[in-house]
Amino acid sequence: MAHGRRVERVASMIRREMSELLVSGVRDERVNQGMVSITNVVVAGDLQHCKVSVSIFGSESEQDQAMAGLRSAAPYLRGELSRRLNMRRTPELVFHHDKGLAQGVEVLGLLSKLEQERQERGPVPEGSEEM
Repeated sequence: MAHGRRVERVASMIRREMSELLVSGVRDERVNQGMVSITNVVVAGDLQHCKVSVSIFGSESEQDQAMAGLRSAAPYLRGELSRRLNMRRTPELVFHHDKGLAQGVEVLGLLSKLEQERQERGPVPEGSEEM
C-alpha cells in the first residue's frame, strides 16, 4: 500500500496530465462541446482506482453527453496516463460529475435576490424583531 504523500503526488500528477489530455488529447465531440474542468482527483491508497470529479458547463443534455464521452474515453485516457507517468500500474479512472459549482451559483443567486428584496423593503424600523 502506498503512503499518503505518494498518493497525493500521484493524484496531483494525474490531475495535471488529465487537464492537458482534455484540452488536446480527447477527440470525442461530446467531451469538447461542454466546457469540462477537473475539480478534484482522489486516488485510492493502493493506487488501483482513481475518482476524477469534473465540472461541466452547459445544458443538462450537454452535461450528460460530456459525461458519456468521458466514460467512453476512460480506457484511452488511462493508456495515455500510463505512457506519460511511467507507473507500473495506472489506476482505473472513474468519472464523477461534480455539481458543487452549479449549486454555488444557485446559492449566490438566492442571496442576491434576498438582498434585493431587503433593499426594496427599506430600512428596518427600530424596536422590531427583524434584523
